[in-house]
Amino acid sequence: MKKVLFIVSILFVAVISTACINNFAVQDLNNKAKAYMEKGDYTQAIERLKSSIDLDPSVFETHYNLAVVYTKAEDYINAVEEYKKVIEMKPEMVDAYYSLATAQNNLAVELEQGYIRTLPDGTLYKPKAEDVDFEAKYEPGDNEKQIIHELYQSALENYEKYLELNPEAPEKKDLEALFETINKKLNPQEAEIVQ
Repeated sequence: MKKVLFIVSILFVAVISTACINNFAVQDLNNKAKAYMEKGDYTQAIERLKSSIDLDPSVFETHYNLAVVYTKAEDYINAVEEYKKVIEMKPEMVDAYYSLATAQNNLAVELEQGYIRTLPDGTLYKPKAEDVDFEAKYEPGDNEKQIIHELYQSALENYEKYLELNPEAPEKKDLEALFETINKKLNPQEAEIVQ
């Protein structure tokens, strides 16, 4: 019995020690990421935050910080995915809905303009500048148009959720104007009839 208690005690101490070491490592990586972000070195900040998530994927702040860095780096594909994780982890985080909606809106615009493209399986990617003639007029295909529509629709829903959770939001008027713009993109036939 004493041996069992001794072994259980050792295991408990080992688990606690590992958790403490992970917490210190996560905090250290997050601090380094913050320093890189402040310098504008988003690549290094992203790498540190990804390493932090590898150590402890349950820290929602790390996911939120990663989403913010992706947004600053204008990598809206990854920003959208991280903001979704943040909302899944902490659905009461009001600002995450606004940030997700903004990333979705920006991603839809980039997809419309051809700065983001789709693979045959629907995966979004950012083509290399040398692989695309950005001077030529770009027309999204049917699959891309569907994704653009879904992104605008989701952006609208997330902005509305933000306002629902934050009815006194200072940017409420700006969002109402943005809703009108997004609705015109979602329903271009109706916009033509009104004009």
